[in-house]
Amino acid sequence: MVEEIRLHGQGGQGVVAAGELIAIAASYEGKFCRAFPMYGSARRGAPVLAFAQIGDESEATRSMIYYPKYLIVLDPPMPEIMDVTTGLLPGGVVVYNTTKKADEAVKLFKANLGKIAVVDATGIAQRVIGRPIPNTVMLGAFAKATGLLKLESIDKAIDKRFPVKLASTNKGAVKMGYDMVEVKTL
Repeated sequence: MVEEIRLHGQGGQGVVAAGELIAIAASYEGKFCRAFPMYGSARRGAPVLAFAQIGDESEATRSMIYYPKYLIVLDPPMPEIMDVTTGLLPGGVVVYNTTKKADEAVKLFKANLGKIAVVDATGIAQRVIGRPIPNTVMLGAFAKATGLLKLESIDKAIDKRFPVKLASTNKGAVKMGYDMVEVKTL
């Protein structure tokens, strides 16, 4: 079985890096993984999609993920202006960067969700990292909401991908995302 994850956001929010970190973290847990982005002009503020797969290599594909079980939405206004849930499997999980509570946020999504997880990832990133880049906060929230990855694996992935100073603050952001996410089963 392959767990498929689609990430939505804008350039500058760390969408592509988040997908890569999911794949690296999964590899530290001995799982097959793949991550790949899709975006137009590479500029801050442009829409970005990234995809990640974790699971059996024989079932993995190299195509876009059309029917994910998991969505990570890094851009708070995005669900209000477009349907990010297109193709989300029934009972799917949404991890959403927002200041809204879960009961309010769930109304923005047009799919039959099994679970929603909300966290003010941008606010946490601003406080912990000093920049409004929510990706690593969202990875902590994703780990808690899904159980697909361990925090230790995400920390190792961050150590591999970032310089020491950035790694330290980003690992703190992951932990805060994990601790502060509100997860609601529907």
